[in-house]
Amino acid sequence: MKSELKKTLTPFQLWAIIVGMVISGMYFGWNNALAFAGPVSFIIAIIIVTLFYTAFMFSYAELATAIPDAGGSAEYASRAMGRFGGFLAGFSSIVEFLFATPAIAISIGAYIHFIIPVIPITGAALVSYGIFVLINCGGVKTAAIIETIVTIVALAGLLIFAGASFTHIDTTKIVGDGAFRGGFSGVFNAIPFAIWFYLAAEGGAMSAEECKNPKRDIPKGFILAILTLVVLAIVTFVCTAGVMDAKTLGSTDSPIPDALDSIYGERNVFSKIMSFVGLFGLVASLHGIIIGYSRQIFAMSRSRYLPKFLSKINSKAAPVMATVVPSLIGMLFVLLNSTAIIIVISSFGAIILHAISMIALLMLRKKEPNLERPYKVSISLPIISILLDIVLFITVGYANISTVTFVVVAYIIAIAYYFIYSRFTTRGEISMADEALDNDIKKDKAI
Repeated sequence: MKSELKKTLTPFQLWAIIVGMVISGMYFGWNNALAFAGPVSFIIAIIIVTLFYTAFMFSYAELATAIPDAGGSAEYASRAMGRFGGFLAGFSSIVEFLFATPAIAISIGAYIHFIIPVIPITGAALVSYGIFVLINCGGVKTAAIIETIVTIVALAGLLIFAGASFTHIDTTKIVGDGAFRGGFSGVFNAIPFAIWFYLAAEGGAMSAEECKNPKRDIPKGFILAILTLVVLAIVTFVCTAGVMDAKTLGSTDSPIPDALDSIYGERNVFSKIMSFVGLFGLVASLHGIIIGYSRQIFAMSRSRYLPKFLSKINSKAAPVMATVVPSLIGMLFVLLNSTAIIIVISSFGAIILHAISMIALLMLRKKEPNLERPYKVSISLPIISILLDIVLFITVGYANISTVTFVVVAYIIAIAYYFIYSRFTTRGEISMADEALDNDIKKDKAI
C-alpha cells in the first residue's frame, strides 16, 4: 500500500512554506558577493537570477499543479525521462537542500552567539537543528503553523529594517566609485550569492501532495511567493548596500544589523531588534527546508530509489525516518563550518535540478499532451528558464572550478549508487513503484 501524506495545507500556508524556505537568504549569505564584486556587478547578477527564477517558478507551477506529488522534480522527471532521470532530479534536490541547511544552522548559531556570547556557535547550531527536526516529526499541520508564524515575524523584521533605513540611502554607495569592481568576472562570482535570495523556492512542490486542493492552491501559493521574494530581494539589497560600504558589507556575517549600526551607531535599538528578529528569518528557512528534503527523500524511498525504511511514516503521518536520517548528515556538515563553499555546492544542485525540471516540462508537453494542466504557461517561459539556467551553470562553474570538481565527483558516486542499488533491489519492488507511476499516468489520461 502506498504511504500517504495528509492533505492539510492552504494556499496561505504553502506561500508561507515557500517564502519561509528562502527568507533566510535576505538576512545573510547574499552579501558575500560584495567581497568579489561591486554593487553594480552584483545588481547585474541579481537581475539575471531574478529573471531566471521568475520564469522558472511560473513554469514549475504548471508541473506541480498537474502532478501534485511529494517527489516534486523527481516525480516529474521520472514521468518524462524514466527512472534514471527521476533519480538525478531527486539527488539534485537533496544536494540543494541538504547543503543549504548546515549553512543556515551555522548562521543561527552565530546570531545566538551574538545575543548570548557564552553560547558557542557550533553548539547553538546543532541544538537548533535538532529542535526543528523534532518539530517536523510532529506532522505537517504543526510544522506548517510554526512555519507560518516565524515567516510572518521574519517578514515584519524586513519591513522594520526597510522603514529604519530607507530615508538614509545614499545612491553613491551603490553607483559611485568601485560600482563595477571585478567587472564581468565579479558578476560571475556574485551569481551563487544572488541565487541565495531565491534558493529552495521550488521546495514548495514537495508539499503539493499535502495541499487540500492542489489544482487551485498551488498556482496561488507559488505565484504569490515568487512575487514576494522578488520584492524582498530588491528592498533588502537597496536598503543595505545604500547605507554601508560595499567591501565592509561583503565581509560581515550579519549585514542587516551592521547596516543599522552604520546609521544609528553601534548596538542601537534597531540593530538589537533585528539581531533577534533575524533569528526568525533563519529559523523559517531551516524549518521550511527540512520540510522540503524530508518529503523529497520520503518520495524517493516510496519510489524505491532509496531504501524502503526511509518512507516509513509515524502516527502523525510525518515521514520520520526521511526527516531524521538526512538531518544527521546535515549536522555533520555543520561541524565543517564553511558557509561560502556550502552555499556554492547548494547552488550547483539547484541549477542542475532546475534544468532537469524544465526539460521534463517540455518532454511532458509532447509525451502526455492530454495530461490535465489546470495551470499552463506559455512555452516561452520554460525555454527562457533553460537558457538562463545554462548561463548560471557556466558562470558559476567558471568562478568555482574546485567546487565543480567536488560536485562532479558527488554525482559520479550517486550514479554508481543508483546502478548498484538497482541491482540489489528486487524486480518486484521496482515493478510495484513503476506500476504505481503507470496507474497515476493512466488516471491522468482518463481525466
